Amino acid sequence: MAPHFTLPLAMIPVIIFAVWRRVRTQFGVQSIRRTRMTVRIVIFAVIGSLIASFAMHDVRLLEGLAGGAIAGVALGLLGLRFTRFELDPVKGDCYVPNPYIGSLITVLLLARLVWRFAMLSPQLQDPTGATPPIHGPDIGQSPLTLAMFGLLVGYYICYYAGLLIHHQRIVRGRPAVADQA
Repeated sequence: MAPHFTLPLAMIPVIIFAVWRRVRTQFGVQSIRRTRMTVRIVIFAVIGSLIASFAMHDVRLLEGLAGGAIAGVALGLLGLRFTRFELDPVKGDCYVPNPYIGSLITVLLLARLVWRFAMLSPQLQDPTGATPPIHGPDIGQSPLTLAMFGLLVGYYICYYAGLLIHHQRIVRGRPAVADQA
């Protein structure tokens, strides 16, 4: 096996586990964890900013990223509309996300990445058996791929921010429990 394929092959189980965890959270009752959601918003914002800074050299890439982010925000708002909120006696404040929207976004991104890897893999293989050139094709050099990343980033930033805002409204709307002395 060529040495340049060992790292991607070693990362496959990690990627599968991360995707499984992500899809698993699209089903059933989820606890509202304000700190975790805030950290995720920051992480997605940083990832989106980094991708945008790397895409600055090509307007088409920025257009793909921006278009995906706008579509992601629209899907995030739609996802919030279909999300149910409930109070669980054990878990506390919870929400039930729409399983179809989040899963659709994950499947779209994964399908695009698999397609992109499949199209680039022949270019990565050298028929002489030598290592490929250092400046080979980049997976992020496609406006469609960046649109899928933008879709994911826009969706999750909008969705988590909307969950936090809606949860804050619910907490403020509850009657205050007076301490009985």
